[in-house]
Amino acid sequence: MRVQPEDEPKFERGWRFWMIFFCIALCTFLTALELSAVSTALPTIVSALHGDQFVWVGSAYTLATTAFVPLSGGLAETFGRRSIMFGAVVIFGVGSALCGAAKSLNFLIAGRTVQGVGGGGIASLSQIILSDMVPLKQRGAYTGIIAMTFTIASGIGPVIGGVLAQKGQWRWLFYLNLPICGIAAVLVLIFVTLRTPPGTFAEKLKKIDWIGNALVVASTTSTMIGLTWGGVEYKWTSYHILVPLILGLAGLVGFLLYEAFVAKNPLVPFHLFSTRTALSGYLQTFFIFTVLQCILYYLPVFFQACKNADPIASGVDVFGLAFSLAPFTLLTGMSVTVTHRYRPQLWVAWCMVMVGSGLFTTLNYDSSRIRAIGFQILAGSFIGMVCGAVFFPILSPTPVQYNAHANALYTFFRNFANILGITVGGTIFQNELGTNLPAEFLQRFPQGLASAYAAIPVIPTLQEPLKAEVQMAFGKSLKPVWQFTIGIGGAGLLVSLLMKHVPLRGEVDKKWAMEAKQVDEESVEMKP
Repeated sequence: MRVQPEDEPKFERGWRFWMIFFCIALCTFLTALELSAVSTALPTIVSALHGDQFVWVGSAYTLATTAFVPLSGGLAETFGRRSIMFGAVVIFGVGSALCGAAKSLNFLIAGRTVQGVGGGGIASLSQIILSDMVPLKQRGAYTGIIAMTFTIASGIGPVIGGVLAQKGQWRWLFYLNLPICGIAAVLVLIFVTLRTPPGTFAEKLKKIDWIGNALVVASTTSTMIGLTWGGVEYKWTSYHILVPLILGLAGLVGFLLYEAFVAKNPLVPFHLFSTRTALSGYLQTFFIFTVLQCILYYLPVFFQACKNADPIASGVDVFGLAFSLAPFTLLTGMSVTVTHRYRPQLWVAWCMVMVGSGLFTTLNYDSSRIRAIGFQILAGSFIGMVCGAVFFPILSPTPVQYNAHANALYTFFRNFANILGITVGGTIFQNELGTNLPAEFLQRFPQGLASAYAAIPVIPTLQEPLKAEVQMAFGKSLKPVWQFTIGIGGAGLLVSLLMKHVPLRGEVDKKWAMEAKQVDEESVEMKP
């Protein structure tokens, strides 16, 4: 049994700790359920609203989530954890109500954007609050439990989305979030009793890096537009694509320079990137969630288009990925807690992520379901290993007083990866469909390829040989998507080699500790 050093603070876990932990788990469940359920219901939703920009239903959410994550971290540092977490849950609920009431695809996309703002805050604050309560040495198991919550929601989400879509009740996919939001908001107000910074509202507003926020929101949006339109609305060489991509990437570079040399209270302190271990951790985060989101979003397409699966069945078919990821995330986190080592797990996992992605490329439209599910289990296991260990190289070299900024940046990289996984995967897929779909099928959809995607539910009704040709085209068009994930996995392995072993910290930032007694948190003064 490990002996605790005399100078290491004791890790307290009373009933209030567990109630706060439950709040984090519930909020995580809420956002994961939403994100996964939409993927299987998307063809039905796009068809019902007669839209042609299906990629934006997912991309608008992830764009807003990513763009506003840095702001949520800054607000939490200035106004306190509880108020910002409560606000994020409320905003997510408002966005859900707007999505449920949508009468057009554009209205739905607007609602998804509002949801994304709240979802980004929830994701960021969940990581920050967990860091406030649990030392890094002990955090692996707790992060694993949160990951299991995320995975359970991700597993049942596609089934719920499929059931509601198949019954023509997809709006309840969003309305069901409202009671969960209500419960979560009440629990946050009652139990998230973390200390609140002193100062007036006006003083706190002055501490916010508004210019940095504007730069990162504008830059992320511009980059997203270029990625989404590329190869679908316009050619990649068109100025419609090049201009937003160049402006977006230049804006992100400008944001980092502004944060490093100009900002008085930077959203992203430049020293977070000052060690190669932390930089490697951020890049690994970006790469693993790109792979995960790409597989999670486009694997249901394989089952629906190639295997005649309805939305419910396709949700069940992706259980292999969802329920292999969670146990290995937990086991990896526990292994780091016991051994205080994280590099070997990451190196092995990245190699196997590439193998798992490679196996997907062997799937054809007539491959068996059992084969596809088996590949999911293998890929999900090792993706879970990376997810369970990737934040250790980020936080181990980072002083605890910068946990909020580091966790917000981790969430930014994770969410930006979701954008890349959805949009680039969608662009590759649609470009391949344009080449592979038979002309007879495309002629039925003069509105373009997005309408052909929305027509997936009608594929089982097609007559042979057209049905087999269309299914073959969908299966063939998915192969480059899986090849893309192999390349991303290889990049993850390469950057993982940059890590050094840094001892895990055994303390938390005392200025954000839970109150020991029931007092008015608003009046508690924090140490500078």
